[in-house]
Amino acid sequence: MAKDTFFPEHFLWGGAIAANQSEGSWNKDGRGSSVADTAPYYENQDYAKYAAFDELSIEEIEKRLADKKDIYPKRWGIHFYERYEEDIALFAEMGFKALRMSISWSRIFPKGDEKEPNKAGLDFYHRVFRTLKQYDIEPIVTLSHYETPAYLATKYGGWINRKMLTFFSHYCETVISEFKDSVKYWMAFNEINVIDHSFYVGGAVPTDYIKDEKTDKYQVIHHLFMASAMAKKILKDISPNAQMGGMLARREGYAASCDPLDVLESIKDDQKNLFYSDVLVRGYYPSYIKAFFKENDINLIMEDTDETLLKENTIDYLSFSYYMTVLSKHKIDKDTELTTGNLVNGVKNPYLESNEWGWQIDPVGLRITLEKLYDRYQLPLFVAENGIGLQEHSDGTTEIEDTQRIDYLRSHINEMGKAIKNGVDLIGYTVWGPIDIISMSTSEISKRYGFIYVDADNFGNGTFNRYKKKSFNWYKQVIASNGEEI
Repeated sequence: MAKDTFFPEHFLWGGAIAANQSEGSWNKDGRGSSVADTAPYYENQDYAKYAAFDELSIEEIEKRLADKKDIYPKRWGIHFYERYEEDIALFAEMGFKALRMSISWSRIFPKGDEKEPNKAGLDFYHRVFRTLKQYDIEPIVTLSHYETPAYLATKYGGWINRKMLTFFSHYCETVISEFKDSVKYWMAFNEINVIDHSFYVGGAVPTDYIKDEKTDKYQVIHHLFMASAMAKKILKDISPNAQMGGMLARREGYAASCDPLDVLESIKDDQKNLFYSDVLVRGYYPSYIKAFFKENDINLIMEDTDETLLKENTIDYLSFSYYMTVLSKHKIDKDTELTTGNLVNGVKNPYLESNEWGWQIDPVGLRITLEKLYDRYQLPLFVAENGIGLQEHSDGTTEIEDTQRIDYLRSHINEMGKAIKNGVDLIGYTVWGPIDIISMSTSEISKRYGFIYVDADNFGNGTFNRYKKKSFNWYKQVIASNGEEI
C-alpha cells in the first residue's frame, strides 16, 4: 500500500532493547548485580500487579539476590551476551539503520562505586559496537535503563543520596571516553518519569531510606535531572559532536468528557507528565511545579550551582516511549469503567480497542503526541519505543502469522508520517523490541514484541533459537522503502 507521507532521507529506522532484558549472564565476567536482577516472574500473577514495581527493603533485596530459584528471568534474558552477533546479523537483514540499546552499569562497575572499571565489560560492548559498525547500524545508547547496581541501592540508598551523582559521573566519563568513536547518540535515563510509579525501579531506593514519600520522590527526581545535566556536560567535553537525549514515558491523554472539570483534570495530568521533559529541554523548574511544591510544603535540597548546571546542559533531542493513551476524569465513581495497561490504571476510552494486557491501541494519539511535543519544544524528536506484546507460540517449523503486530505498527507509522508531513522534526523510530525479550513490568517472555521469536519460556527452558515471524519481512520492506510501502 503506497503512502502519501515522506520520511527524511537519513531517518533512523530500527529497534530497541535493554541490557537487563536481553543480555543475561548476570553474574559472568565480573558483572555485579543490578536492581533488575531482583524482579521475579509469578506464574499465576494477576496482570494488574506488576512484580517489577514492588517496593523493596534492603533485607528483601539481599534475600532476592541470594535466591537461587529460577524465577528471575532478567538474569538469563535471551542470551544476547553470547548471541549478539547472530541477533545483530538478523537486525541487519531487516535493514536496521539504528539499534537503541543500553549499557549495563554493573557490567562496567560491578558495585557502582569502584575507581577502576571491569575490563571484561568494556570489551563486551566494544565487540557489540564493532559488530554494529560492520553492518552500518547506528547505536543509540542509554546509560541507565533501570539498571542501577544493587550495591548502590543497599549501601547508599540509591538516587535519594546525592553521592550518586559522583558515581554516575564517573561511570559516564568512563563509557563516553571509551566509546566516543562508536556512539553519536546517547540518552542518560530511560523513561526518567518512571519514578512516578516506583521508588525502586525509578530511583533504586529501598524502603529503608524513604521518610516522606512526596518530598523524597522529588528529591530523587532532582538528582536524576542533575545527573542528566552532568552527563550532557561530560559528553560536550569528551565528544562535542555527539548528542545527549532525554527519554520520557509519554502519557498522552484526553478529557473523558466536555465537562470543563474533566478538561482541567486533563491539563493537570499532562503537566505531571511533561514536567520531566520541561526541565530536561528548558533547563529550569516550571512555574506550575513550583506552585505544587509550595502548596504541598515540598522543599528540595539543592546546591547553589544546581540551577546553572541544569540551564547550561539541556538535552539535544527528546525521545519518548509511546504505547497507549489515557483519559482524565475529575471524579471516578462506581460506574466508571477502568482499564489496566503498562504502568497505567485509568479510565477506559470507549472509542479504542484493547489488547490482552489492557493496553488501549491509539495510533492517532502518537501523531497528537508528536505534534504537541514539537510545538512545545521545537526540538528534534525520536520515538524510542513503540510496539505491542502478544501471546505467541512457535515450534520452529511454521512462521508465526503476527498480523496483529503488523496492523498495529502500520497504523502508528502512518500517523508518524502525517506528523512529519505537517512539519514535525522526527529523526528516528525504534520498535520495542525487535526480538522477543523479557518484559520489564511482568518479567515474562510470553509477552512477545519481536519480529524474531526466541524459543524460551518464562523459566528459562528452551533452545533459545531464533525464528523469523511474518512481521520480519514486512518491517524489512518498510525500511527498504523508507516508510513509503507499509
